[in-house]
Amino acid sequence: MDTKAVAKYIRMSPTKINVVLKLIRGKSVNDAYAMLLCTDRRAVKVVEKVLKSAVANAENNNGLDKNTLFVKEAYVNNGPILKRFRPRAQGRAFRINKRTSHITVVVGENTK
Repeated sequence: MDTKAVAKYIRMSPTKINVVLKLIRGKSVNDAYAMLLCTDRRAVKVVEKVLKSAVANAENNNGLDKNTLFVKEAYVNNGPILKRFRPRAQGRAFRINKRTSHITVVVGENTK
């Protein structure tokens, strides 16, 4: 049985978040927490929060044991882009894209 948690409209680029998600994909939940604890990136805070939510959903809604869970899927999608403009020389303006992300973490029970 799979359980998921989603965090939407996170004000961080999906490429930066994906670096952290690659670390925990396919690991047991305890190993994933250990990886996140040792990683020094800003995205770790948000990913850890989504992982905790997915584990809590599995325990409370489906009655699964926390020690048998592993990260089945972890992916990030693009959210809406905030378009901002920066003044440049000779009256020009350059666009700056401030990206947002939707993070999804799916945990499942280890059947081994």
